[in-house]
Parts: sequence; structure tokens; C-alpha cells
Amino acid sequence: MNASHSLAESLPVAARDAIRQLRASRIREVANAGFGVPDVLPFWFGESDRVTPDFIREAANEALSRGATFYTHNLGIAGLRSVLADYVSALHGRTTMDQVAVTSAGVNALMLAAQLVVGPGDRAVAVTPLWPNVVEIPKILGARIETVSLDYGPQGWTLDVDKLLAALTPGTRLLTINSPSNPTGWVMPRDAQQAVLEHCRRHGIWILADEVYERLYYGAQRAAPSFLDLADREERIICVNSFSKSWLMTGWRLGWMVLPTALTDDLSKLIEYNTSCAPSFVQEAGVVAVRDGEVFIRSEQTRLQAARDHLVAALSGLPDVDVHAPQGAMYVFFRLSGAQDSLALCKRLVREARVGLAPGSAFGPEGEGFVRWCYACDTQRLDEGVSRLRGFLSAAD
Repeated sequence: MNASHSLAESLPVAARDAIRQLRASRIREVANAGFGVPDVLPFWFGESDRVTPDFIREAANEALSRGATFYTHNLGIAGLRSVLADYVSALHGRTTMDQVAVTSAGVNALMLAAQLVVGPGDRAVAVTPLWPNVVEIPKILGARIETVSLDYGPQGWTLDVDKLLAALTPGTRLLTINSPSNPTGWVMPRDAQQAVLEHCRRHGIWILADEVYERLYYGAQRAAPSFLDLADREERIICVNSFSKSWLMTGWRLGWMVLPTALTDDLSKLIEYNTSCAPSFVQEAGVVAVRDGEVFIRSEQTRLQAARDHLVAALSGLPDVDVHAPQGAMYVFFRLSGAQDSLALCKRLVREARVGLAPGSAFGPEGEGFVRWCYACDTQRLDEGVSRLRGFLSAAD
């Protein structure tokens, strides 16, 4: 055996360090602990207990029947980009289909957006607690990620804008903000968006706005406040959205982004090297979802708001629970006594109470001491979950 062969055989078989250091999903870890446990109520994942509406599924069936199974344009079929442009325009002001790109899920859009503007050694900032995928994506690309936490107090989760602006130093490449927020349900106020936008303009900082929950908003407007309401489409802003939440299409893996036209040629290349395109028949169903789905979205928003109010009222009656009604999204992120190690607590809840919640630590150290409950289900299931949690807390006293 020659020396070079011997040396190669002695090297470990492993992914590169940046990948090995990524944190695994603690939500999945809790869910995995629930496999094989009978009668677990799963409130851990961010999806509804209802299937995709009939009119969307029928559109996919029809598209398959007529043979929509081929590659499409990297940026998506023209019909879907066009209806999305109209949809965004109605909510946030004039947007053209040249400023819209279709992606294979919202999380794919987040990765593509980061690939467009972030590289090794770049500095990125994110507002937390936050869905872990968003924090880990810059690390995959070799960037440095720093976090600015929301504050928790008598009014629930709030943002210290001055603290965030102080963190957005010259040379920062990217700011990521998720509003409405997963897990907290916090919604970024318009004045805060304006202050952050002006600051980022001065320093040439890209804003990646994760707005997948914008229609799951409990204010007076149709959608939550968006950076798209304030910014020109050709500025350093990439807005990511998804079909998963508003149209109950989690398993379809379809998303989109609104971005400057100067980026679309390069984005087309990135999509080619990642997924080539979203599935044709799924895009065809997306056209129908956007075109015909407004009544459904509004009814779903009403249903979720009622579920939110029901769950918050029920949790407020439990001992050792500190809870505030979220402004948006589909989660109650509440402080629970004994959740100093929220991962261990959630595993106990699965084993002993058959209740599946997501540990706050899954969303960063700022979330420790909290747990997340997805309330996108019927109130009878929520009541049973609260009853089981009450029994668990009573037994722990």
C-alpha cells in the first residue's frame, strides 16, 4: 500500500465542519420521541390538521390528467408568476411578474435568497426567537450569524428597534426578519419597518423578509405590515412567501419570492443548480389556489383567530403558565414553569401526558423556558390537550 493511499484511508468519513456543526431540529427530536406512543396529540409541527382544499387538489388532478409533468422555466410558469404578481400588487402595491420567482417551497426560497447575497465570511443578523432553519442557512454558506432577541414582558414579545439598529453595523451583509413570527406570533410594526428600512438603505444592507404568515394576521388589514408596502421593488429587499400556511399546502412544497429584477438572471441559475424548477402540476394547482382562494384564506384566518382566542383563554386558567395572545401566525409561544430545559420537558409531556409541543430552545437560547403550541386544529382537540397539560402540571406539583 502506498503512503498516499494509507493517508486517505486514515481520514474520517464526514461532512465538512460547517455542516456537522449545524444544530439538528429539536422539534423533530420531540416528534421522534412520540413515535410509538399511543394517542399523542401532535401540536409540535406548524401545519393545519385539515387537508388542502378540494378546489386546489382537483386542479392538481386535472393538471396531471392533461400531462403537466414536464420541466418548466426555472423561475416558474408564466401563469403562476402572473397571478402572484397580481396578488402581491393587491396587497402591497404594484409588482410585475418579472419581480416574482416560483420556488420549491418557502424554505427553498430562503436558501436561494441567501445564496444570492451571502458568502463566506459575511456578517448576517437575524431577529430571534426564530425558526431554526433561517438561522442555520447563512452558516451553511460560511457566513457569520448574529442574533438580536425580541424582549418578553407584560405586553408579550416586542422589539427594541434601537438595539436592532445598533447591531446593523456598516459591513453587515444581510438582515433576516420573520413577521408574523414563528414561534412568537410577533408582528413587526410599520414604524419599526420604516426605521429599519432607512437604516439598511444607508448602509447597503440586504433585507430578507420572511413573510410566509402574512395572511395569518389578526389585525384590521388583509395582511400583516410588509416591507413591500414601503420599499421600491428594485431595492435590496427579498421577500419570501409560501403556499404552505395560507392555502394548507405544506406537503406540496411550493413557494415564491419577490426580488429586484437585477437578481432574476442569477436566481435562474441558482434554481437550475438546486432543483431546476418546481413541479409543473403543483404550479398549475398554485395558479388556482391564488386565483380562487381568497374566500378560503379569509375563512381560515377567522377560524385560526377563534382557535387562538380559545387556546389562550384555556391556558390562562392553568397554574404556572404565562401566555399572551399572538398578533399573527398559528402558534402560542408561552412560558411554562419547569421549562428551564424545554427539550427535556417536552419529551416528558409526550411520554407522561401524550401532548406534543415544540421546545422553546428549538428556536434559539432566547426561547428557553417557553414552549410552542400550534393551534391550527379544532377546539375539541385543543381542549383535550389543555386538559392533559393541566393533569401533568398538577401531578408535577
